[in-house]
Amino acid sequence: MALQIYNTLTRMKETFVAQEAGKVKIYVCGPTVYDYIHIGNARPMIFFDVVRAYFEQQGNDVNYVVNFTDVDDKMIRKAEQTGTTVPEVADKFIKAYYEDLDGLGIPRATLNPRVTDNMDNIIEFIQDLVDRGFAYENGGDVFFRTRKFDGYGKLSQQNLDELQFGIRIEVDKRKENPEDFVLWKAAKPGEIYWSSPWGDGRPGWHIECSAMARRYLGDTLDIHGGGQDLQFPHHECEVAQSEALTGKPLANYWMHNGYIRINNEKMSKSLGNGVLVKDLREQYTKEAVRYFMLSTHYRNPLNFSEEVMNQAQNSVERLANAAANVKHRLSAAVGSPDAEAGEEIRNKMSAVLAEFHQKMQDDFNTPDAITAMFQWASEANQLLQEPSIPAADLREVLDAFNEMNGVLRIVNTGEDEMLDEEIERLIAERVEARKNKNWGRADEIRDLLAAKGIVLEDTAQGMRWKRK
Repeated sequence: MALQIYNTLTRMKETFVAQEAGKVKIYVCGPTVYDYIHIGNARPMIFFDVVRAYFEQQGNDVNYVVNFTDVDDKMIRKAEQTGTTVPEVADKFIKAYYEDLDGLGIPRATLNPRVTDNMDNIIEFIQDLVDRGFAYENGGDVFFRTRKFDGYGKLSQQNLDELQFGIRIEVDKRKENPEDFVLWKAAKPGEIYWSSPWGDGRPGWHIECSAMARRYLGDTLDIHGGGQDLQFPHHECEVAQSEALTGKPLANYWMHNGYIRINNEKMSKSLGNGVLVKDLREQYTKEAVRYFMLSTHYRNPLNFSEEVMNQAQNSVERLANAAANVKHRLSAAVGSPDAEAGEEIRNKMSAVLAEFHQKMQDDFNTPDAITAMFQWASEANQLLQEPSIPAADLREVLDAFNEMNGVLRIVNTGEDEMLDEEIERLIAERVEARKNKNWGRADEIRDLLAAKGIVLEDTAQGMRWKRK
């Protein structure tokens, strides 16, 4: 089955075909770094990380760009409120973003460009639009002539004459038409600014992504992604200004993830119900957070609650225990793990993987892909009932698990948090204490390890450990 992606532009699933075989160019709109990121920001972070991981697992070289908006009205207000500068605000919250990224088990993007590092490129982009008649200057501001671009509204499928402006775009009498949007803002007294042909100022929000996407990935992206809230006006304006300049599609496939609700209510500042990722990470494991995010199809709304998160944690532990049991049995199994597994096991694992990949190739259907992982756990647990299992069979089972978990990363396999020397020494000492019937010391070590998040289990096959 070829990979199918639901394209927001066409409102249908389409077979994905990269512009260059074996290479995929993805641009995802990143955060405005004026505060800590919240759970709504985390959803595209996690989902598009899975998209990237799946493409890479299929042998593609992925150029994955996620930008930082490090200058805008919110940044300026935060700097004023805190008595600092816009660059200082940006540095603080970019650092916090990376801490949250690491805390969610998300590898770095290929590149995280900052707006302030691309100012010359942005100014040149705007000037080219002015030269082509798609933009005009008035009072130090530069606006895009929306009606000059015939395709405006095609991404959000809205009629230009019926669009309601003034919600996020302040109506300005200097505009030729109310729907024209700003490309360059003249600086107000005391604001951070850059020099331009139209005077001192800074770029508008929409032009930033168009300029950076073009600089780092070219005129046409394979995939442009982001939250559903960015579809209009942000992405619609990106399409207009980019395609007006290049005459080419900005992206061949547009992907938008759905909203997150908190306890069945819309997340909003007015309700005060936002959940920061840094706080979420203190309550739940990164695997539970990832499981929660991926347990609903990315295009559907997602509801956050304590009950749902506890269910996610329990589900992760079920999968983790099955994987740990297979690894434990493999460590003491007879035979070479590199030998060919039995036909029955190979057929079962092949069927599980076929189901997993079929669901992933159906518009990245992660909830059904997770179901395939639970089918794997069922097969693994059934196999573990056998008193003796060839190492090759166990390796076949573990390899299937790793292939699926390598994409979703909803189970901590221990590879990123290996036991350090102290814990290894304590485990060895406890084994010796039990041999010498020094039960008090054995119990003491068990408690010490528990404090470090290590749970020891004495089984018929020997002692095993797992993380809480």
